[in-house]
Amino acid sequence: MLPVHWSVDGVPDQSTQAARALFMPAGICAMLSLLMAAIPKLDPIQRNMEQSAPLLKTAWAGMLAMMILTELKVAGPAFGFAMPGTLPLAAKGLLLIAIGNVLPKSRPGFFVGIRTPWALRDTDNWIATHRLGAWTMMLGGVAIMAIAIAPMHGLERVRFVNVAMAAAIVPPIVYSWFHWRRTQRRI
Repeated sequence: MLPVHWSVDGVPDQSTQAARALFMPAGICAMLSLLMAAIPKLDPIQRNMEQSAPLLKTAWAGMLAMMILTELKVAGPAFGFAMPGTLPLAAKGLLLIAIGNVLPKSRPGFFVGIRTPWALRDTDNWIATHRLGAWTMMLGGVAIMAIAIAPMHGLERVRFVNVAMAAAIVPPIVYSWFHWRRTQRRI
């Protein structure tokens, strides 16, 4: 039996048979790669997918890196090494920073970016929303990385992670609506 899920503190809380535990991340990587490769062909606004390619590729690479990290965390003890318990949480923060860094480069599309109805209708709204979203994602990522190394445990860590995620996600969505309302008043 090998662990396949860990608490926010990095303590194993679910395990399964070794073969399943070792092949599950590889299978998820294969399915994820098929999905990410298909997304550009499925988007009805394909002309914008080329401009959004850096965001798609960053998210794809980041998720694959997370699965490799999961594989190492599962298999590591069998080879005599164990990763720090909160390393996956820190990696999630790093992924948010990477996504935030390329977020402003995206253009309206149905699969990539902060897809509010208002941003999808108006390119100016999309650009403004994603510029703000870049900052909030990067700040949320830094906060999550700090939470990963902070001396806290259990529910306290979960609460701080939830607050950091909300701070990364909610402001651009609310801003997108306000941006739309402001432009509607001018019309």
